[in-house]
Amino acid sequence: MKYRTIFLSDIHLGTPGCQAELLLDFLNTYEAESYYLVGDIIDAWRIKRKGFLWPQAHNDVVQALLAKAHDGASIYLIPGNHDEFLRSYLGTHFGGIEVLSTADFTASDGKRYVVTHGDQFDSVVMHAKWLAHLGDRAYDFMLWLNTRLNRARSLWGGQYWSLSKWAKQQVKKAVNFISEYEKVLTAEARRGGYDGVICGHIHSAAVRDMNGVTYVNTGDWVESCTAVVELNSGRLALIDWERSAREARHRVRTRRARTRQKQLENV
Repeated sequence: MKYRTIFLSDIHLGTPGCQAELLLDFLNTYEAESYYLVGDIIDAWRIKRKGFLWPQAHNDVVQALLAKAHDGASIYLIPGNHDEFLRSYLGTHFGGIEVLSTADFTASDGKRYVVTHGDQFDSVVMHAKWLAHLGDRAYDFMLWLNTRLNRARSLWGGQYWSLSKWAKQQVKKAVNFISEYEKVLTAEARRGGYDGVICGHIHSAAVRDMNGVTYVNTGDWVESCTAVVELNSGRLALIDWERSAREARHRVRTRRARTRQKQLENV
């Protein structure tokens, strides 16, 4: 399947939590004329703190994106706070991938969007980086614990469950922060004369109207494995790839079970 544009963010290559294999499946399934990588593609914070972690699957993701650029796709990378070192290379190209601070995107229906990672609108990241780094370590621990919980759940056939996503939904301050973040970014888009904003940063995927301005958050490839695509109509839609992969696995298991049942009935 081919789309006009695909938006991805918060992949966090270089961390144990990165769902690189699922992202590779997604990149192999969908093609696009243009790709926007909306920040935190590489997690330099984690690499700097704990050393270099780069499994083959993470390298395969980079190679897959470079291959798409080589085949003619336009790819734009907008650095986030975790890969802010790339902000020193604005305007340059890496294997056909252009580095930008922000981007103006016009959908096929004529609507204009500002594309930004969004960390510049996060007061904690901007004014208390030590607190942001502390929160990042707590997040790493939650992902570590989440991996072990899901291993235990898989022993009795339980489905994948995100501890960090559940925690954010339960903690009132986190819910309020997400709501305020959405309001600030849509207000900034309105001031700039845009019809909407496309961002990442908070790992909370959404496509919604905010008083006439479209708020789009691409989510992440650590917890939810989501992306945003532009349909032929110009409408932006959210793809939950983890859910799609889970449903595909369920269909395979169901077909196998039916096949075994038929084989037993024919014995």
